[in-house]
Amino acid sequence: MFKNLIILLLSVFLLFSCSGKNKEVKVAEPTEEEKILAIYSEAVEALKKGDAFFASKKFEEAEALLPQSKWAAKASIMSAYAHYNRSAYERSIFASKRHISTYPADENVSYAHYLIAMCYYEQILDEKKDLVPLLKAKEKFEFILKNYPETDYATDARFKIDLIIDQLAAKEMSIARYYMKTEKWIPALNRLKIVVKKYDTTVFVEEALHRLVEVYYKLGLVEEAKQAAAILGYNYKSSEWYEKSYKVFNKKYKSKSTKKEKHLGLIRKKIKDLFN
Repeated sequence: MFKNLIILLLSVFLLFSCSGKNKEVKVAEPTEEEKILAIYSEAVEALKKGDAFFASKKFEEAEALLPQSKWAAKASIMSAYAHYNRSAYERSIFASKRHISTYPADENVSYAHYLIAMCYYEQILDEKKDLVPLLKAKEKFEFILKNYPETDYATDARFKIDLIIDQLAAKEMSIARYYMKTEKWIPALNRLKIVVKKYDTTVFVEEALHRLVEVYYKLGLVEEAKQAAAILGYNYKSSEWYEKSYKVFNKKYKSKSTKKEKHLGLIRKKIKDLFN
């Protein structure tokens, strides 16, 4: 009897022991959404630490894990941003375009368009370099103004377009100066006319009008030179370019450099006073 009791107690002990072990081993598997959220969070942390390359990979991994979840679209646009963040502009453009086509109803589609525009904009170096990024950036910013006029992206787009127009005008002026330097007067004339007609709101229009005066005068087209000078004089009479144009017709004319130097000296003096 005692022996049977011992066996019974031992059996009960082993049963509860095994049951306890099973409870410890059984760990609930994370859901697919929990997995994607964990990877997404890891990517965000990497981005904060400055590892944009690793972040872009993790965002792509998160999106691929569960394409139909709400986190997939977020991961997609964040991947595009991560590429932009590390100056991988072509990759960012590709990722942004993919986001637009894959998630056309996503709330961040306007941002994807803005990101594409910024990628082109960041590749603008100066007026002597490739013109393509300038034109593509301008086109994309204009698209944003037309389609998302009430957004912050549109506000920045207006500012960026003004800068791009200045760059395009600078490009034309750079080419015009080159043609003038090499005495190719007709190509120079054509470039200067573009600046006057298309970029009349930029800072380069005054110089362009003056250069027109010079080129027309060189070609013996005195009346045309006078007409360009008259336009310059009427609109920008006090500018240095008007004085230079006046000199083309009146070689003995002396600029009022003395007065200007005194005026500049007064400006410098005023600034100096502010530091005292």
